[in-house]
This record gives sequence, structure tokens and C-alpha cells, in this order.
Amino acid sequence: MNINNAKFEISVMNKSQYPKGKTPEIVLAGKSNVGKSSFINSMVNRKSLARTSSAPGKTRQLNFYNIDDYFYFVDLPGYGYSEMSKSEQEKVATSVNSYLKNRQNINLIILLVDIRHKPTQNDITMMDYIKSTGRRYIVITSKADKIAKTKVKSYVDDIAKALDVQEDLIFPYSSETKAYVENIWEVINESLNS
Repeated sequence: MNINNAKFEISVMNKSQYPKGKTPEIVLAGKSNVGKSSFINSMVNRKSLARTSSAPGKTRQLNFYNIDDYFYFVDLPGYGYSEMSKSEQEKVATSVNSYLKNRQNINLIILLVDIRHKPTQNDITMMDYIKSTGRRYIVITSKADKIAKTKVKSYVDDIAKALDVQEDLIFPYSSETKAYVENIWEVINESLNS
């Protein structure tokens, strides 16, 4: 897919701030250092559209990235590493829950997990929560360039098992080499056109 105009649009905490209109939204969930910003940048061929941070847990709001006025990537705050206070964590959790449960524009939820590690309890909880919303979802195993190509399938299979996800809903991905990028665009386009 050729992207001509990808831009950061807005960071929000509550629904009064959501972008107006019916533009579909592709939501990215995952723990703080899983590579959601790198995923966005590599998918749209931009180096620093989404800011990557060496300090996990920096994203505390929902970040909307406008992709050619065709759809939004919505980057949710990462979980698992943040040094937020308990009250801040609760505020973020409320904001995310409200968005995932009530937002009509959500077209697809993507859970990113690191291919090199077994899913954490937080990943499993998030996956269960995503399933409970009844929305369409896929899982992307990021950092696939960090393991041997011959091992990718078995790692993906293990993660699918741990998350209790069907084989056709989980995909390897590398932001570094852009391996498997066509597969992901295919799934996104299919969801946008359905």
C-alpha cells in the first residue's frame, strides 16, 4: 500500500476529544516496549512519525495517526512497565476501557507481542479483554528479525497456543527489515473494506 500523507493528529484521554466523523480506526495494543511506534513508522515508511522512546511507559494517552484520511492508527498506552502512580494507571485504564468498549469507529484491534518471549500474564489478560469486546482482532509477533527465519513459525505457533488464538489470526513482523509487511497490509485492507 502506498502511503502519501501520514500525520500525527491528536493525543486524547476522553471521548469528547476523539476525532469526529466515521474514519475507521486500527488500534494497536501491547506492552510498553513491544515496538508499537516502530510498527507504525515502518508500515507508513516514515522514520519518526510515531516517537519511539528508550524509556518504556511514556505514552499515557491514546495517539491518533491519520493515514491518508483513509483510516487512523490508534496507539494505546503500553502496559507492564510504566512508572505511573496508581491513580494515573487507573485513569489510563479507564480511558482505554471506555475507548475499546464504546468507540464505533474501531475496525480492527492489533495486539503486538515480542516473538522472542512467551506472552506475559498482562499479554494474556489483554488478549482475553480484546476477545471480550467482540471486535475483530489479530496478533502480530514483533521483532521477527531477531530470531532465525527457520524458527519463526514454531515461535509464532507457541505464542498462538499461549494466547489461545487461531493460526490464521497471528502474524510475524519485523519493523527493521519490513519482513511480512505485505501480509499485514493485506489483513488491514481486508478489514477496512469489509
